[in-house]
Amino acid sequence: MKKESQTIFDNNVIEFVTVAAEYCVFLERAAQLSRPEFTDKVLKLLPLLYLKASLLPKLERITDDSLEVFVTEAQYENIRQQVAAVMTDKDDYLEVFVPDMIYSDQPIKKNISEDLADIYQDIRDFIFVFQLGLNETMNDSLCVCQENFKTIWGQKLVNTLRALHDVKYNQNPEDEDSDEFSEEDMDFDDDDSLGFE
Repeated sequence: MKKESQTIFDNNVIEFVTVAAEYCVFLERAAQLSRPEFTDKVLKLLPLLYLKASLLPKLERITDDSLEVFVTEAQYENIRQQVAAVMTDKDDYLEVFVPDMIYSDQPIKKNISEDLADIYQDIRDFIFVFQLGLNETMNDSLCVCQENFKTIWGQKLVNTLRALHDVKYNQNPEDEDSDEFSEEDMDFDDDDSLGFE
């Protein structure tokens, strides 16, 4: 039991808890942000979350008891809808790294909002249990979160990161508020417009 107590208070665990809590609070306030603000912030949070999850120490469950689930279906849907409202027409993306792709020759449509809400659900449940302060359940909750990172939400995170990168950096010209001038906007004389001879 002492070993588990030391592990759950390991520096890497504390850093993961900190980033995970920040991610949850950020998504809970998503509706207050514009799409560029949201995209910019989440593109910084997701890699950090992935890094901190990958640095967690190896854990083993202490009990076989099922852990309490705190995020309700209504809370999950609220998060999903908030993110979808921010992302609007950029919420959908095509994904090839999903198990169903084996049976399809076409990319499968996914949603940034759904992926981020899935990650939120798992992490929020973990944070709630961790806040209770009971060493055994903290250990087991961290163990389950770590296993889910490896098998479920870690892959969703990197898939969504790719889609969000596309939203931020590969915008269509009509999506951007551009101050650039076209050649038609510039009024040059044909003779010596720039002073070159």
